[in-house]
Amino acid sequence: MADCIFCKIAQGEIPSTKVYEDDQVLAFRDLDPQAPEHVLVIPKKHIASVLALGAEDR
Repeated sequence: MADCIFCKIAQGEIPSTKVYEDDQVLAFRDLDPQAPEHVLVIPKKHIASVLALGAEDR
C-alpha cells in the first residue's frame, strides 16, 4: 500500500534498525521510541485490519 509507513519500512524505503527478519515478519527498533527497548514486529504483507486476516495469515 503506497501510503502505509509500515509497508515502506518493510520494503526498505524508510530506513530502520532491524532486530529480526524472515519471509513473513520484520522486527525493528521504533523510529520514535517510547521506552529504551521499543521494538515493533510487523507482517511484511499489508493487512488493513484484524478483520481482514485470512486463514493463510494465521
